[in-house]
Amino acid sequence: MMQNRSLIELKNIGKKISARLNEVGIFSEDELKFYGAAKAHKMIKNQYPDEVLPVCYYLYSFEGAIKNIHWNDIGEPRKRELQHEIS
Repeated sequence: MMQNRSLIELKNIGKKISARLNEVGIFSEDELKFYGAAKAHKMIKNQYPDEVLPVCYYLYSFEGAIKNIHWNDIGEPRKRELQHEIS
């Protein structure tokens, strides 16, 4: 069984993104998985309504972190699904 890693240990998650997730109440791998990429993205968007959040830095990074892959390796169909979920 995989341990519940801290966000900074996950693929695609650096200090800034980890801090943003913490600000909206997400502190661990399990919590990120619980909310999912789209919901986590929306939570940050609600926290920073005037800021443009690049999907590759947030939405795709979250999905990649959840799946333990680089965000660029997420297939185009899944990227489109994720974009639809946040629209």
